[in-house]
Amino acid sequence: MAAGGDLTVRDAGPRDHLGVMRVLDGANLEVDATAVEDRIEAGTVVVADDANRIVGALVAVPRGETGAHVEAVAVRRRRRGQGIGSRLVRAAAERWRPLTANFDPGVKPFYDDLGFDCERRGERYRGVLE
Repeated sequence: MAAGGDLTVRDAGPRDHLGVMRVLDGANLEVDATAVEDRIEAGTVVVADDANRIVGALVAVPRGETGAHVEAVAVRRRRRGQGIGSRLVRAAAERWRPLTANFDPGVKPFYDDLGFDCERRGERYRGVLE
């Protein structure tokens, strides 16, 4: 199934909490459920919604006046490779600049393709999109 059709990228609302947690848990990302709830309330969670089903989520932490740090980004396993993660990061970049992220070497090409300036820091990378 291709990304398109009814797929929308939007800010998460309180009713999206469970769907966001399911996507994050499915990607084996450890993000505190209370922290996600707080981020939704603060307006720093973006979701990919396909016909009222959350298929991707990006959780950000505000930084400074206009910036944010990507705490987590995940897409349901069956929907990976369809550009959903890229759409989530682009939506976050439209809202917050600079946008930063810390990530493993295996996903560096993903962040490179999105225009992040990536720098190795120990075993991980830090990316910045000004």
